[in-house]
Amino acid sequence: MERFTDLGRPREGMLWMVLSGLSFVTVNGVVRYLGTDLPVAQSAFLRFAFGVVFLLPVLPRLVRDGVPAQALRLFAWRGLVHCGAVLLWFYAMVRIPVAQVTAIGYLNPVLMILAGALLFGERLRARKLVAVAVALLGALVVLRPGVQVLSLGHYAQIGAAVLFCGSYLFAKRLSGIVSASQIVAVLSLTVTLGLAPLAWWVWVPVSASQLGWLALVAVGATSGHYCMTRAFRAAPIAVTQPVTFLQLVWASLLGAVVFHEPVDGFVLLGGAMIIAAITWVSWRDARDAQRPAQTGVVV
Repeated sequence: MERFTDLGRPREGMLWMVLSGLSFVTVNGVVRYLGTDLPVAQSAFLRFAFGVVFLLPVLPRLVRDGVPAQALRLFAWRGLVHCGAVLLWFYAMVRIPVAQVTAIGYLNPVLMILAGALLFGERLRARKLVAVAVALLGALVVLRPGVQVLSLGHYAQIGAAVLFCGSYLFAKRLSGIVSASQIVAVLSLTVTLGLAPLAWWVWVPVSASQLGWLALVAVGATSGHYCMTRAFRAAPIAVTQPVTFLQLVWASLLGAVVFHEPVDGFVLLGGAMIIAAITWVSWRDARDAQRPAQTGVVV
């Protein structure tokens, strides 16, 4: 029987991660292209509503299998937090350069390290502290407070990174209770339902063209997460993580060619610092995880 996870296929993992990055850059480009013609809440609602449509084939099985009572509260809280993250992300995406949105989004793994230590008592080794410091310094290089004016879009993307981290923490807790397909399906349902009242409040007429573009956003996001999952199954994170830097390169090219945004070397440098820090700590963690099984020495 084929193994569900085989981390010995680095080339395949890197290819899947490249495809994931291209998918997410497509999402960024479409949302930026749509601009502010549609209210943020309405755009976000339609994106997740299309996601629910794509999940219709698996919903009957979700209903048939049921959801454990202990997971319901976690699902509700995750849906609420993810709603806030999505709203802030959509707001930022149309107001600051695409590359800056991408670079700030790289902070999610760093925030996960801090949250794991603060909320779950995970050991925060010296190397993780160094990685966090380097990553935060990279974020400062991207933002350059005092040198460039920080807009509400910058603060919105920082807030989105924090809330997405919270959403991932709920997903981590749920992963021990329900299946991955249930987690994905319920997230789409809860976010769609959570955004519906806000979307109705600010609703404006939607053209067929706008609906088509938002459907493409849903396809791109679904494709991005699927490809990322395949990458994680094929190769260790330490192998696939550096490839995510290409997403920042493509985002910079997209901003320059399509939206006439200047290529910012500081954004590329800061993003590289964040990715390098996360890659290094992931590689060290993976090496230490293998060492006891190979040598019998506990680190």
